Amino acid sequence: MSVKLSPVGGAYNLSSYSETKATFTWDDVAQHLHFGKTNKMNAAYEAIDRHVAEGYGEKTALHYINGEERYSLTFQQVKEKTDHYAQILKGIGIKKGDRVFIFLPKNPECYSAILAVIKIGAIAGPLFEGFMDEAITDRINDCEGKLLITDNTLGQRVNRRAIPTLERILYVEDMEARPYENFQETLVEWVDPEDGLLIHYTSGSTGKPKGVLHAHRSIIHHFQTGKWVLDIQENDVYWCTSHPGWVTGSVYGLFAPWVNRATIVIQGGRFRAEEWYQLIESLQVTTWYSAPTAFRMLMSEGDLHKEYDLSSLRHVLSVGEPLNPEVIHWAWDHLGVRIHDTWWMTETGGHLIVNLPSEPIKPGSMGRAFPGIEVGILDEEGNLLPPMSVGQLAIKTSWPGLMKEIWGNKGKYNSYFKYEGWYISGDLAYQDTVGYVFFQGRNDDMINSSGERIGPFEVESTLIEHPAVAEAGVIGKPDPIRGELVKAFITLRVGIKQSDALLEEIRLFVRGKLAAHAAPREIEVIEELPKTKISGKILRRELKRKEIEKDLAI
Repeated sequence: MSVKLSPVGGAYNLSSYSETKATFTWDDVAQHLHFGKTNKMNAAYEAIDRHVAEGYGEKTALHYINGEERYSLTFQQVKEKTDHYAQILKGIGIKKGDRVFIFLPKNPECYSAILAVIKIGAIAGPLFEGFMDEAITDRINDCEGKLLITDNTLGQRVNRRAIPTLERILYVEDMEARPYENFQETLVEWVDPEDGLLIHYTSGSTGKPKGVLHAHRSIIHHFQTGKWVLDIQENDVYWCTSHPGWVTGSVYGLFAPWVNRATIVIQGGRFRAEEWYQLIESLQVTTWYSAPTAFRMLMSEGDLHKEYDLSSLRHVLSVGEPLNPEVIHWAWDHLGVRIHDTWWMTETGGHLIVNLPSEPIKPGSMGRAFPGIEVGILDEEGNLLPPMSVGQLAIKTSWPGLMKEIWGNKGKYNSYFKYEGWYISGDLAYQDTVGYVFFQGRNDDMINSSGERIGPFEVESTLIEHPAVAEAGVIGKPDPIRGELVKAFITLRVGIKQSDALLEEIRLFVRGKLAAHAAPREIEVIEELPKTKISGKILRRELKRKEIEKDLAI
């Protein structure tokens, strides 16, 4: 099994990482935007209206596909739709700084509503279409949302009586039915770079969701990472599979590609491998951004990909959780493309550690610091550690995409900056001698067994290299002698039958690949691993909680 670690070749937007990193400034980036030329800022204008003003109104902005329903819109048509929505919002008194939530399926109306809110200076709060009553209520109440835009179906989940600040609900069916007046004057509210743009809520896996507020200055970050990391080219058809209710779906599904004038794909409905492959073939997708879980699911489908022409793909990226090396090898061997891992967080607002298309890939590494970003690996006192040392992954402040605040929670916000001049991610990692960063786990996920520190991700990646293992989650199980022992939860590939001999074979496989102390002392086969709904991150805490409860019940 081999993977082409060096670039595949082509005309990349960033061709020399070292030279660019030495001279890069964020101020220079701003000069490529309307803001840099006029000192007037609005992220929605940069994403849509600017292209119309510069003569690209007839270029295709989006392809929408949902089962049998398919259509496309130009940048001019998207501008008219966002203007239409913006007129309605202004007409009912929505103003700069108001929090407006958008609860819609992944469709053009969702994207247009987000942009319309931002266009008039209000703060957009996109909500994932899978949310139910409590999740919706918690988020709108937290930042005192004033308006909700939804549709007749999803609106049935909203308990309006539980949201006292919500003055009104607008339904897109009604908005679409209202007449649109094509006024000549702009509907854009010019704002300060520090004014609020988007509020995204963390997943809430460790308590109540926290509102991460980003400012309009983030568009500078979105533009440049879209240009260099997504490598957006003039004729690209770009598909990000995330819903805008999650930060990836907003930043790299909407803003980064559109501010770079890409044609985007919006796909409704749930994951089906056949439909995904067919979509790539029929729309000639060139650039594809998804999650390791999705790639692993495609990998588990075997040779299904051979039934489709995927030759249009030139650039593939991954986000949401660390990318297992096995997935990188699979993509190269079976699809003929490299998958480029990217690391960032809701709080960081954009890519920070990346694998650029023009640079070599080291499977298992998240990549190197984006130009303008400085990575540090810190000890528990905040001191920089030398290369190859595991410590706290930190980023030197500041950069344009960095969050403005955690809504109403200054203490939580300050906790990210406990060492002066550094943003502390909560991840553990090490950096090699040439700057590649290798994820080792969340700070509270590391396993301590008989004095050894074991990163669960490394064990998980090795487990799925075994031909019988589809997915794996690894935890530290409390043990009176060792402190913790390594326990693995695995799902088996289709057609594989569980047996004691197989489990011992898998354990010895890990031991042979890593070390005796890293080999799972217990392996349990389960039907499905607990994961976050969209990014597909394995919920190790959930595995650990159930394991502890099981032991207490004995």
